[in-house]
Amino acid sequence: MKLNDLQILIDRQWDESILPELVEYVKIPAKSPAFDPAWDAHGHLKSVVDMAYAWAKAQASKPGETPVLAGMALEIINIDGKTPCIFFDIPATGHFGSDRTTLFYGHLDKQPEMSGWKDHLGPWKPVIEHGRLYGRGSADDGYAIYATFSALASLDRQAIARPRCLGIIETCEESGSPDLPAYLEHLKPRLGDVSLVIGLDSGCGNYEQLWVTTSLRGLVGGVLSVEILEEGVHSGSASGIVPSSFRIARKLLNRLDDVDNGRVLAEVFHAVIPPSRIAQAEQAGAILGDMIWKQFPWVSCSHAPAGHEQACLSAQPMSTDPVEAILNRTWRPALSVTGAASLPSLDMAGNVLRPKTVLKLSMRIPPTVDAEKASDELKQILERDAPYQARVRFEADWAASGWHAPPMPARLGQLLDDLSMASFSKPAAYMGEGGTIPFMNMLGQHFPQAQFLITGVLGPHSNAHGPNEFLDIAYAKALTGLVAGLVCQAQD
Repeated sequence: MKLNDLQILIDRQWDESILPELVEYVKIPAKSPAFDPAWDAHGHLKSVVDMAYAWAKAQASKPGETPVLAGMALEIINIDGKTPCIFFDIPATGHFGSDRTTLFYGHLDKQPEMSGWKDHLGPWKPVIEHGRLYGRGSADDGYAIYATFSALASLDRQAIARPRCLGIIETCEESGSPDLPAYLEHLKPRLGDVSLVIGLDSGCGNYEQLWVTTSLRGLVGGVLSVEILEEGVHSGSASGIVPSSFRIARKLLNRLDDVDNGRVLAEVFHAVIPPSRIAQAEQAGAILGDMIWKQFPWVSCSHAPAGHEQACLSAQPMSTDPVEAILNRTWRPALSVTGAASLPSLDMAGNVLRPKTVLKLSMRIPPTVDAEKASDELKQILERDAPYQARVRFEADWAASGWHAPPMPARLGQLLDDLSMASFSKPAAYMGEGGTIPFMNMLGQHFPQAQFLITGVLGPHSNAHGPNEFLDIAYAKALTGLVAGLVCQAQD
């Protein structure tokens, strides 16, 4: 196999076909069901599924042409009341038999708009500049199905043998994949014994080498509601007698983490970090250095209001030690408040002591912590012994366990190094990710003997879920070529 020949085919397809498709994909506000309860009526998820299906189907050769994706079964599956998914099954070629199967994973649903986009950018406004495609979803991870088919088709066009390849492309990942168990059960008789899983929904530490995701944190969260009055009252009359619901909420949050350093207090949310993952964090920290924290858009003196420059200090991370920062992000729990209600806008905020405060909480948990147990504990901590006997309720809406990759065989590790050297001139690097992909834990349970390559294109400044999200086009092309090389060699 000559990876350069495959890369030429892949680069051409990206330029001529994939990028135009992704430009159209960005335009569609295919928000995940958690952010668009009327998703079925709006039809945006159906639109992106139909578009990806039509493109994938067109990749198969016509009669009389060189066999490409021959015998492919490709379909859109709809279970009543659930978001649609795409499933494909492509028979093996060459010397590969039915005992080797690779399963690909990706998703087409998106996060909501988010504010803060640059003036010439927007979530549904595709813009290509400086080698990046800006807009919501292309990197997280609408590109996955297109990259997968490009990799497989390039192998077939070069008559390079490959194993049987399956794929599941879902549309509720950003909501925690609640519909996925039903699809896995529905497809179980057709999947067989999967020996390699390739997921393209993760991140990369830089755009200079392959990054292999070794773990994913879990996630628990929900809505904390604190009520102290039946209705709002004049703050001049009530303050000093009626406690602020916001102060009560602050007191409850102090039960969860240390306000000075952010450390989550209850040990139930913690896990022992395996020595191998500490060693990989040290390797990644040596590669990335300060970039591990400098990649984020910190408030700095360059944006200080006029006349306040001398008093300005640039914002700082919780730790400037790259290894500690990586471990904090990948193996230690962390609490965030991601939303609020019952707070009037500034222009409507009168001198009123509000009757309640409502906060959306999100806690990332280590890969090996059981999410259901953590969620139960979170509720108990927040609801017990309510200050001032306020009405305190915590309604859980997330409980997704993380994922910890099985040990990697030496041969596969060497192959990934070789492929990374061929594509980027640098060896592969390994690092856990702070995000959550519930599908990985589900697959780990379904296929305990399978090997995993979880990787992706979400590198420095790509800002998934936030404003100015982008796909690094050159890196996505190279990763597609690397995946093609992996598919034909990993199980040979």
